[in-house]
Amino acid sequence: MDYIEARTKKYWMANSALFAGGLVTFAILYSTQPLLPIFSRKFRASPEYSSLALSLTTGVLSFSLLIAAVVSDRFGRKNMMSCSLVLSSVAAIATAFCPNFFSLLVLRALQGLVLAGLPSIAMTYVSEEFHARSLGTAMGLYVSGTTVGGMFGRIVVGMVSDFFSWRVALVSLGLISLLCSLWFWAGLPESMHFEKKSVSFSKIFRPFISHLKRIRLVCLFGIGFLLMGGFVTLFNYIGFLLTAAPFNLTQAEVSWIFAVYVCGTFSSTWMGKLADTKGKGFILTVSMSIMMIGVLCTLVPLLPIKVLGVALFTFGFFGSHSIASGWVGSVALRDRAQAASLYLFFYYAGSSILGTFGGVVWHYIHWTGIVSMIVLCILLAFGLETLLLSSENRSR
Repeated sequence: MDYIEARTKKYWMANSALFAGGLVTFAILYSTQPLLPIFSRKFRASPEYSSLALSLTTGVLSFSLLIAAVVSDRFGRKNMMSCSLVLSSVAAIATAFCPNFFSLLVLRALQGLVLAGLPSIAMTYVSEEFHARSLGTAMGLYVSGTTVGGMFGRIVVGMVSDFFSWRVALVSLGLISLLCSLWFWAGLPESMHFEKKSVSFSKIFRPFISHLKRIRLVCLFGIGFLLMGGFVTLFNYIGFLLTAAPFNLTQAEVSWIFAVYVCGTFSSTWMGKLADTKGKGFILTVSMSIMMIGVLCTLVPLLPIKVLGVALFTFGFFGSHSIASGWVGSVALRDRAQAASLYLFFYYAGSSILGTFGGVVWHYIHWTGIVSMIVLCILLAFGLETLLLSSENRSR
């Protein structure tokens, strides 16, 4: 059977649909991030408590991903992803009508449950359906969609909430997401290399346990946990920093800092291509080094330097994520859906755990503490990469 190759109509249809799917998922997932300072004021919540509007969603998502991959083996990749996008779009609209913060948290947790239907399965779809020569580029384009979604959702919500209200902002984003979800359903080619499997709950966790026994995969899972945890921590609390003295930016002005996601859109594709030619290990090292330089720049007490630092940090992060996520697919030669789900389980667990813990750090040490925490995460990721490369060399 034919694989999807570059410069064909099927290739561009698949990539445009996956781009739209990534956009919807991450626009909805991170739509509440620019609203954290607003939630803190409106609902009289501490920064760490208000961060649950994001951390709770990513926490539920991380566990749901483990089950979503198994269910997709029974019901099909495209069906799962399409239903996930439509349901999450409807849930996004519903969050705008929550009467209190507790009900909003309940709905955000439900969003984490239904959003799980796309991320890990999308990675598996790419690894199953695309030709090996196009794999790195296709994964990079999918990750580009996630970066555009993250940027688009944050900017739209931040701007609309400043001019109207946070409720109007969430309704607007939900309607746009619903339209993109319908395009995904219509445009994504059917799976040609998917083989339906019966779901045996007695055997569900067997592939997961097998993957957790492989040192190279565990290193990649750890890298995802640390880098995503540091990334979300920075964006969770930079709004609190910039809306306070001496910067005193408005919510609309702060929302435009998420425009640096354009850097991630570029880097995920470009670094993915470089990893195919220059080697994954070398380009991952470069990407994480750029992250380190970027976060340290945010310590400079000048707004333009801080914004530049956030841009560099974002560039390095999405390059790193593109490489690490693609690496998982090449290391896991079987049960790839489960391997991708484990990577994203740790990825979003890092977002939830470290993102919330960052609130405690912010409370006691403010921005210096946030930067120190992120630097530590990157250093630990360097250590895991060294172990990963050492293990690969021994296996050759």
